[in-house]
Amino acid sequence: MNRLRGSVKWKQQAVSWLIMLPGISLFAFFLWGPLLQGARMSLYRTRNIELVEFVGFDNYISVFRRHEFLQALGNTFTYTFWSLLIGFLIPIFLALLIGETVRGKGFIRTAAYVPNVLPGLAAVLLWSAFFSAERAGVVNILLGRLGMEPMAFLSEEHLVIPIIVVIATWKGAGATALIYMAGLAGINPQLYESATIDGAGIWKRIRHITLPAIFNLGSTLLILQIISIFQIMYEPLVLTKGGPDNASLSLMLLMWRYAFGGTMDYGRASAVAMIIAIILLGFTALYSVVNRRKIDWE
Repeated sequence: MNRLRGSVKWKQQAVSWLIMLPGISLFAFFLWGPLLQGARMSLYRTRNIELVEFVGFDNYISVFRRHEFLQALGNTFTYTFWSLLIGFLIPIFLALLIGETVRGKGFIRTAAYVPNVLPGLAAVLLWSAFFSAERAGVVNILLGRLGMEPMAFLSEEHLVIPIIVVIATWKGAGATALIYMAGLAGINPQLYESATIDGAGIWKRIRHITLPAIFNLGSTLLILQIISIFQIMYEPLVLTKGGPDNASLSLMLLMWRYAFGGTMDYGRASAVAMIIAIILLGFTALYSVVNRRKIDWE
């Protein structure tokens, strides 16, 4: 009997692995293959994509010694800070607003998601016209109406990163809000009814029912947002090309410069890519440890 059960269990596992095999193969081919090739390339001096000479960690040392790398690293953490300050709370607010709205809920949900339909490059070009330094820029037209002089917003070092984060938030907040709404849909309506009967207002319902219910979802989306903003590239590339004076240069944009910006130094670009991967793995590991300790504590 035990042999029969063991045989059946082994067959079920074999069938499961066969079902997953195509997905695992594609995952390995499109993810792990390029990742391992990038790690290998970072240890070589290259001519375009050709591996010329093994140099060990010389590419990493060369990258770390460059001022532009340290500036890009600091800028990337600044992007992350502003993203968490601006972009993390707005989707939660949108989800709560839509959830508490009685009328026009479908319209608000659609309006919040519309920016996600636009291609990313088109959205960035739209915002570049919005913040244009010319008098025809939308913001400068509004400033002109108020009797103020036009400003070159994207040329201000202290403004450029927050503006880029606002643009990225506008693009992705709607989709994230819908994820939060899916989490809110799982809350038992009787909890809200009981709280309302007991005299709890909207803020107390949000504080004691809604926020605790979406806490785990929020913590997961938090680490995903950090990973996403750490890889920001085409917004600063299109809007400022990393300027002014590298004030908006990100690690991903620096990697693009090494690979395609004229030097075609794929070895150094791969070294930057591996540094980004290591930092993000560190963030993910930290999140896993904190989340595990929270579960054990509970």
